[in-house]
Amino acid sequence: MRTLKFLLYKEFRQIFRNKPLLAMLFAAPIMQLLILPLAADFEIKNINITVVDHDQSGYSQQLISKVIASGYFKMIDYPASFDDAFKYIESDKSDLILEIPAGFEQNLIREGSQELFIAINAINGMKGSLGGSYLNRIIAEFNTDIRLQQIQMPRYKPLPTIDVASSNWYNPMMNYRFFMVPGILVLLVSMIGAYMSSLNVVRESEIGTIEQINVTPIKKHLFILGKLIPFWVIGMVIFTVGIFGIGWLVYGIVPIGNLFLLYSYLSLYLVAVLGLGLLISTYSQTQQQAMSIAFFFMMIFALMSGLFTPVESMPKWAATLTQFSPITYFIKVMRMIVLKGSGFSDIKYHFVIMSIFAIVLNSWAIFNYKKTR
Repeated sequence: MRTLKFLLYKEFRQIFRNKPLLAMLFAAPIMQLLILPLAADFEIKNINITVVDHDQSGYSQQLISKVIASGYFKMIDYPASFDDAFKYIESDKSDLILEIPAGFEQNLIREGSQELFIAINAINGMKGSLGGSYLNRIIAEFNTDIRLQQIQMPRYKPLPTIDVASSNWYNPMMNYRFFMVPGILVLLVSMIGAYMSSLNVVRESEIGTIEQINVTPIKKHLFILGKLIPFWVIGMVIFTVGIFGIGWLVYGIVPIGNLFLLYSYLSLYLVAVLGLGLLISTYSQTQQQAMSIAFFFMMIFALMSGLFTPVESMPKWAATLTQFSPITYFIKVMRMIVLKGSGFSDIKYHFVIMSIFAIVLNSWAIFNYKKTR
């Protein structure tokens, strides 16, 4: 115990003497948590649209007004022909073209149907697909309104209708930041933990102090524990600042679930992530090498964690790989506890999986660390 106390004293002094490291540990995550949720919003608005109206009728003007009033689209121009409108897509000034044919209103009234033409600039696949979906939905609503206007109301018994009322649970206002901030906080804590712990042991080797430690009778597990605990404490502090200082005060996200349960899982998760970083450091000879390996794993874990792309929409082989990412489980747990208020019975499986990660990664790091190099 005395040996561990000495190691912890050395590590904390080493960390707090390094001013650039302190800025990276505390200031960088706060700035990222303030900025990233503003950018990571998949609800796309201000989609540039060009309308070619060959009909110039009341119905066509109603449709155009409905499209603009939706708030999703920004009108670029009313060119006279499709060729003129297509030039806006070629110059990336427009994302969609809506072409309304001549006789639009007349065919709707007399024939009961009329086709519209939509051209989508799909160079940005997500923006193009969402813009097309928004526009199709608006046209469908406009079509329903027209049909209702043309239906004559019956004199006696009206036909039975079904009214559907929807309610949003756990995120009533459908605020996308409520969904993204917990996941981004997990990602930031993971990156800080994995990067810093992977660089720590290698840095000792580069400056030569590792040789002085290796000639002492310090056990390997105590050495690894002495490297893990300081960054475990720092990870807890960063998470607390993020969830309360930024999440609560800035974004208004109030955790619904049990905070003790959340911090219990966080404690276990940090042990697993720091174990990964320490394992990387035992295989690395330089800080550059450790950073490259840590970046490789963290990039894959982040992209396949379900933070930006739902796991359910991934191919089967990719969805299987996500089960080997600790970040995947903590993002799920964060959203379940913070937004949904889930209890231990709902996440006990995640506790078991994270315990396996923590035991395997730290045991591997202890086994692989060599006191003689």
